[in-house]
Amino acid sequence: MKGRLIALDHIGEVEAAALMVDGKLEDLLIDSDAPRPGTIYRAIADRPMKGQGGMFLSTPDGNCFLRQTKGMAPGDAVLVQVTGYSEDGKAIPVTTDVLFKSRYAIITPDKPGLNISRSIHDDDRRDILHGIAKAEMQGSEFGLIMRSACAEADDDEIAEDIAAMLDMANAVLADAQGKEPEKLVEGDGPHLLAWREWFQPATIDSEAGSFEGNGVLDAIDELSSARVNLDGGGFMYVEPTRALVAIDVNTGGDSSHAAGTKVNFAAARAIPRALRLRGLGGQIVLDLAPMPKKERRTFETSLRAAFKADGIDTALLGWTTLGHFELQRKRERRSLKETLPKGV
Repeated sequence: MKGRLIALDHIGEVEAAALMVDGKLEDLLIDSDAPRPGTIYRAIADRPMKGQGGMFLSTPDGNCFLRQTKGMAPGDAVLVQVTGYSEDGKAIPVTTDVLFKSRYAIITPDKPGLNISRSIHDDDRRDILHGIAKAEMQGSEFGLIMRSACAEADDDEIAEDIAAMLDMANAVLADAQGKEPEKLVEGDGPHLLAWREWFQPATIDSEAGSFEGNGVLDAIDELSSARVNLDGGGFMYVEPTRALVAIDVNTGGDSSHAAGTKVNFAAARAIPRALRLRGLGGQIVLDLAPMPKKERRTFETSLRAAFKADGIDTALLGWTTLGHFELQRKRERRSLKETLPKGV
């Protein structure tokens, strides 16, 4: 099937959403029992960790660890937001920089000012959006970021979205104080995240069985293999270990002089999708095919461009003495292996 399709379904009893582009699985969101990113707690400061520059805080879902603890004492109530998924046995990662994020608007309580996505270039459209922002945020000290989805959206829908996020922000901050830990806002699940983040025009299939009918389940089955075939006949293996994710790039049957360079650039384009669909993050090491050192800078440029379109924060750290390339990727999702229901 050509074009973009969003399938909203369940895998077993677990809510899930899939984005298909020209019949190929491009993104996959599966719920889990871990605290969702975006969840906001009133946490209670528990005990400082001397030597680590932070403090453990109590939440209804377990301990979290916070580094921004200047002026904080045990027993204090602190408003925190979940930023990603923790590794097994570790505290929930949180920040005090709380955001209220929706499809069109992000309310930033600690960062005043009205901002419009730089991806919106039309000056007339920017003027209209600025007018909407001023009208909806009048009298508020909070900041606002108008997201790129505002470029083609209905003005009334944008205004309603800003008003809803502003009301939520006011309500949560008014409830920030208290003596007991409490969950104030639940993070968005897969279906709501799909509406929020996959805003480009697409066909929506929300019928039960949409995953099977649109080939999503078959695509998920393919992700159980570590092997990823690349353009040009090469391939790579994406294999998570306890310490890091290893990606091994191979030329396949191509024995030409430029084979290594070609397959490495094909890998650069494919790596963000491979990591995204498998829900992999943390430390990532690329064992690339042999290529001349003069091609390294161009390879980095290609890899950086691919991750820029990915949407998950990934830092390109550089080359090792052995010629490997290192990345650090935010754990914004749980791994596919952890989230898939047993028996799938």
